[in-house]
Amino acid sequence: MERADYERLRWRCIRRALLELDITLTRFLDGGDFEKLTDDQQEAFVELADMEDYDLWDLLTGKAEIDDPRLAQVVSLIRKS
Repeated sequence: MERADYERLRWRCIRRALLELDITLTRFLDGGDFEKLTDDQQEAFVELADMEDYDLWDLLTGKAEIDDPRLAQVVSLIRKS
């Protein structure tokens, strides 16, 4: 991912309506975990970052299940970080 794309993604993660999501997503990005993802996993992270806050928060906290295995894998990695 190019630096400009990364910065746009980071901006989207910081400007969440839920502070908990802001913290969780930016910690994952800035902690180096995002850089370790494959290209497909990075794309899945971007898809997750595009979700509505409460839907994404429910996935990250386990209140909702996800059917897409690509997204589920990245949600699991975010939960562990």
